[in-house]
Amino acid sequence: MDDKKSAVTEVQIEDKSDNKMNANYGSKMKYISLICLIIQNATLILTMRYARTREGNRFFATTAVVASETLKLITCLLIILFQCKGNVVMWAGFLYETIIKQPGDTLKLAIPSLIYMIQNNLLYVAVSNLPAAVFQVTYQLKIITTALFSVGMLGKSLSRLQWVSMVILFTGVAIVQVQTQASNKETVGTSIEQNAVMGLVAVVVSCVSSGFAGVYFEKILKGSKGSVWLRNIQLGMFGVLSGLFGVWSKDGSDVFEKGFFYGYDPLVWVIICNQAFGGLLVAVVIKYADNILKGFATSVSIIVSTVAAVFLFHFHVTLLFVIGAALVISAVYIYSLPKRNENVVIGAK
Repeated sequence: MDDKKSAVTEVQIEDKSDNKMNANYGSKMKYISLICLIIQNATLILTMRYARTREGNRFFATTAVVASETLKLITCLLIILFQCKGNVVMWAGFLYETIIKQPGDTLKLAIPSLIYMIQNNLLYVAVSNLPAAVFQVTYQLKIITTALFSVGMLGKSLSRLQWVSMVILFTGVAIVQVQTQASNKETVGTSIEQNAVMGLVAVVVSCVSSGFAGVYFEKILKGSKGSVWLRNIQLGMFGVLSGLFGVWSKDGSDVFEKGFFYGYDPLVWVIICNQAFGGLLVAVVIKYADNILKGFATSVSIIVSTVAAVFLFHFHVTLLFVIGAALVISAVYIYSLPKRNENVVIGAK
């Protein structure tokens, strides 16, 4: 009898130990992924800004988009292969059954893929014409566009607090843009002409396209049995094809003359890898953290980008920028807060 009690006690102790280890692992992964997300958000914009405004041969943004999509496609293919335990025959059979034999399902991803391609190209236009800190703040308008498309396309509801946060966000971005149009001061290493209005238009269109494509992709994921990795493979296939069309239509003659990888150096490859793995990193954050901490990470990345821009590009921080950025950071955090039952919700079908 004592032996049985002892055995049960040992099992309980082992279960508690395993649960504790899993909790510790989840906690560590939560903060590691958040730190990585902050670094990724901040460094992507800073490196893109530096690479597009430095002296020397400028790489073609269209080819960088294709390279990033290709890298993302290869990564997802390898993840599926890993899930098939390295069995190439099983892997090929799975891809044939889910992609080739279901063309209608696959073609659904053509629309968001094309939009993502346009968005990624617009990001290069925006970051080439706006200071890094200003771009980082303005790009948070995608929260508003995503929320509006979620209400219209998915029937989601937003609390009053979330609607208020979007008004605060829009106000903060407007203040930042007012000071940018009045005094676009950032020292860069090249005499390339920069157009703040063009940069603003590129950011706004990019935010709208990001919101629509993201919600459309979410709707497809929820309405089918395909995994995230499979859907990213389908996105990547169309992304590469539409990206190559973008290369041909915009930079075709120059690429033919100078080469696809003209102007590429280690920094450009860092940008491509950063952009390719950014989406996968967000998936990890969502798994181990939550929207509140994700919003916090976005806010911190804005601060990090601003501080870095001051030292790297001698960006002049004005009072209006501080006020606008503070409003945006506050709005991002408020929007991420969980909805309370007592709040009146708007937009539910």
